[in-house]
Amino acid sequence: MVCGGFACSRNALCALNVVYMLVGLLLIGVAAWGKGLGLVSSIHIIGGVIAVGVFLLLIAVAGLYMIILGLVFVFQFGISWSCLAINRSKQTDVINASWWVMSNQTRDELERSFDCCGLFNLTTLYQQDYAFCTAVCKSRRPTCQMCGEKFLKHSEEALKILGGVGLFFSFTEILGVWLAMRFRNQKDPRANPSAFL
Repeated sequence: MVCGGFACSRNALCALNVVYMLVGLLLIGVAAWGKGLGLVSSIHIIGGVIAVGVFLLLIAVAGLYMIILGLVFVFQFGISWSCLAINRSKQTDVINASWWVMSNQTRDELERSFDCCGLFNLTTLYQQDYAFCTAVCKSRRPTCQMCGEKFLKHSEEALKILGGVGLFFSFTEILGVWLAMRFRNQKDPRANPSAFL
């Protein structure tokens, strides 16, 4: 029996199902772990990661590859390339816009967890942020590092990782679509040979 036949396609699809089940469970587990340890305080981020994990788990359990994975591939491929292509000035714009929208409590949490004060030293708003800063660095030295620089460093690393992992899994999704189409169009050798596909 050659690889590429009915049994090989079926086994490859089963293996891919198992991988997607594990990835779905991993996403759900990591999101719950991050929330439990207090690493991520935003319920929206946690909810989004858990939703993606549940979605992947349902796709793997149901085996609905051809249509759903085709659509997921398009979105994931586009988002992965966007993560890899975003430049430093755009990251600065997004961080700056997010900083002024978030609540004071969230800002305080970020300043304490990153041990920094204020966002960027661009306006008089920086002095206001610095005056209300509760980070530990403020008591140890006369000036603290700006949070914007730390956020940029972390966002660059995170975007590269997210883009690379997303790109890798988008190609495994195309493999899943191809295997599902191939498996669907093959005859089961144990079935009636005169039966149609």
